[in-house]
Amino acid sequence: MEIDKMEFQFWMKRIMERFDVLSEQIGVNRKHVNSLDGEELLDNQDVLQKLKISRRTLQRHRDSGRLPYFMLSGKLYYKLSDVDAFIRDSFSGAHDLSKSRKAK
Repeated sequence: MEIDKMEFQFWMKRIMERFDVLSEQIGVNRKHVNSLDGEELLDNQDVLQKLKISRRTLQRHRDSGRLPYFMLSGKLYYKLSDVDAFIRDSFSGAHDLSKSRKAK
């Protein structure tokens, strides 16, 4: 059984379109699963990648209370807004620190 090039391309295009539809559905479902009151939740791995820090550093931020978190079924989660606020606070803290060094 031989398939000509045109037929092959037609079927490949249909398959790729279907993959695109499935990918969109998975993305929508994932957002519903990882959200609380409409706000996106991040797990440890997401936060580690976003902040580009080690597990130990993330634990230090949790322990100090600088980064709010909560636990569901034994897994740690962070609100996206809390992570974004943590980033903003870190930048403003670094800016304030550089000002105090220049004043000396």
